[in-house]
Amino acid sequence: MALTDAELVARALAGSQDACRLLVARHSRVVFNLIARMVRDPGVAEELAQDSFVKAFGALRSFDPSYKFSNWLLRIAQNTAIDHLRRVRPETVSIDAEAPGQPIADLLVDERARSPLDRAEQRDLREALETALAGLRPDYRRLVVLRYLEDASYEDIAAMLDLPLGTVKSHLHRARAELARLMEDSGWAPDRDPADEVCNPGRGPARRTG
Repeated sequence: MALTDAELVARALAGSQDACRLLVARHSRVVFNLIARMVRDPGVAEELAQDSFVKAFGALRSFDPSYKFSNWLLRIAQNTAIDHLRRVRPETVSIDAEAPGQPIADLLVDERARSPLDRAEQRDLREALETALAGLRPDYRRLVVLRYLEDASYEDIAAMLDLPLGTVKSHLHRARAELARLMEDSGWAPDRDPADEVCNPGRGPARRTG
């Protein structure tokens, strides 16, 4: 039977390097994916993921085993990514950089587009939304990534960020409003919540305003 995260943490604290390696192997992909979707640069994401694990193992004694280890670890990863984003100008984030897993670009492509014109509009919408996401302030961007790309529940997000549930919901509401404003500024008027367009493209898509 596989050891739980809490058991591995206990063994790591007792000096087991194998336990440390198992924790990294178990969680490295989700940590890397989350950071890469926030910074949009796989090379930078790899460095930040390594930094996140270094920080996590350095603070392992502060982990409360009554909580999920993955939430605690992802909180460290998100903070590491946000610290990086605050040090760099948003303009340096490339919308063409591929993130691991299923990138936003793929989520936005509606395979049911019936004509070359429809497909071209889908591509334009995809690029506009990726640009809008890159323009969100880092703490709002992480909420959109967690909720709509990682499919995390409000409760899990609250636990990861150590925030009250109501604060998570209100901040996510503001993030969606800001995303809608950025979309409108780029010439798109969403027929529905643009954050929902991330996960369900093609159902009442945004329309051009110009």
